[in-house]
Amino acid sequence: MTQDCLRIERQGSVAWLEMNRPDALNSFNTELRLTLLATLRDVAADDSIRAVVLSGQGRAFGAGADLREGFPNGPELERQLIEEYGPAVECVASMPKPVIVALEGFATGVAIAHVLAADLCVMADDAFLMLPFMNIALVPDGGLTWLLERRLGYQRAFEMAVEGSRLAASRCQELGLVNRLAPKGSAVAVALEWAHKLAAKPFQAMGYTKQLLRSAPQHTLVSMQAAEARLQNVCIDSADCKEGVAAFLAKRPPKFA
Repeated sequence: MTQDCLRIERQGSVAWLEMNRPDALNSFNTELRLTLLATLRDVAADDSIRAVVLSGQGRAFGAGADLREGFPNGPELERQLIEEYGPAVECVASMPKPVIVALEGFATGVAIAHVLAADLCVMADDAFLMLPFMNIALVPDGGLTWLLERRLGYQRAFEMAVEGSRLAASRCQELGLVNRLAPKGSAVAVALEWAHKLAAKPFQAMGYTKQLLRSAPQHTLVSMQAAEARLQNVCIDSADCKEGVAAFLAKRPPKFA
């Protein structure tokens, strides 16, 4: 299915969402913001979808906000960031299934928040990231200051935010911002292959693992041990766990529900 600004393809238990504004370098206008948010929420609620790939059509993953729409005034700007951009990024981070970004060309501005919120990222080896906010006297938004500081630490995050220069794919991988590099033009294929492999894994355990890792920075070691124990007690009684143990003992590949 293709909407004007977002292409949606279902491949078995994998959903592939492709932002479809190539002439605007997949920059976020109102239509794309709202359509992506609604689609992410639908995908998150659909238990038949086990993994998600997010990409951008054309020469870029995303070029941040569409400046041709202009800047909204005071309260409207805050509303837009809090009610439209923010929930989409949070939905990527919180949905109980892996989200893989396939990044071709480049990602700039708030599009990087979607990249860093994802669970995994495959980046073309000629692609780059860039935060241009300082170049137009703005601060990073969409949760980028939180995401960058968490991923890079304060000094590297500050450098990336204030320099506004390109960060090459190889450097992104060195810093742990992306997982895998792929030859130009193949990031989507690599991401989809990875998504299908993850979709075959036990769904409940996958979701709980994501939940635990996402919440870990807000907890102590002892409180995380308690959270793990609580969820392990749920998993250990599941059909998937029984199948995994039986397959291990029989020395055969497991077939999870």
